[in-house]
Amino acid sequence: MSQPYVLVLYYSRHGATRAMASLIARGIEQSGIEARLRTVPAVSANCEASEDSIPVSGDLYCSEADLAHCSGLALGSPTRFGNMAAPLKYFIDSTSNLWLNGALIDKPAAVFSASSSLHGGQESTLLSMMLPLLHHGMVICGLPYSESQLISTTSGGTPYGATHLAGQQNNRDIDDTEAALCLAQGKRLGRLALQLSA
Repeated sequence: MSQPYVLVLYYSRHGATRAMASLIARGIEQSGIEARLRTVPAVSANCEASEDSIPVSGDLYCSEADLAHCSGLALGSPTRFGNMAAPLKYFIDSTSNLWLNGALIDKPAAVFSASSSLHGGQESTLLSMMLPLLHHGMVICGLPYSESQLISTTSGGTPYGATHLAGQQNNRDIDDTEAALCLAQGKRLGRLALQLSA
């Protein structure tokens, strides 16, 4: 049997959500469990278009087995009109077999997001990502207000999950507060994954 791991599954178009995923993965590993970074391929309205099975660069595409065997899940997406991005939803919509088998029941899950504007639907995006995880029977792990940056943030960060304000040109780096909240979310998720799988 393989070592336990927390899956950090994300879609990122301009790199902001990917940068958050890396910080969350670092927090997970600081809690004492492996973090496994995975992404999903883009989707196209062109029915003839398809992606290679292995990305040219970056993290590998997530498989059903990656998701089925994880001890916890961090799910991340840029905000698309207050909802998760289509490629991530397309992947999640394909996980009916895991739902039928109860593969994710009682495993902890957290969500994270990035948007170009401060009020660009970050919180509704996080809530939209929680819905399929609740259907899978996962235990949702937010960010408690014991993380003092939640009170002082002027950019990203919510009790529903870590967020990042990427700016109109998607070129604003993750600030210290956003980074601290990503790390805290990863640590909490990793700790819960170890406790719940014990």
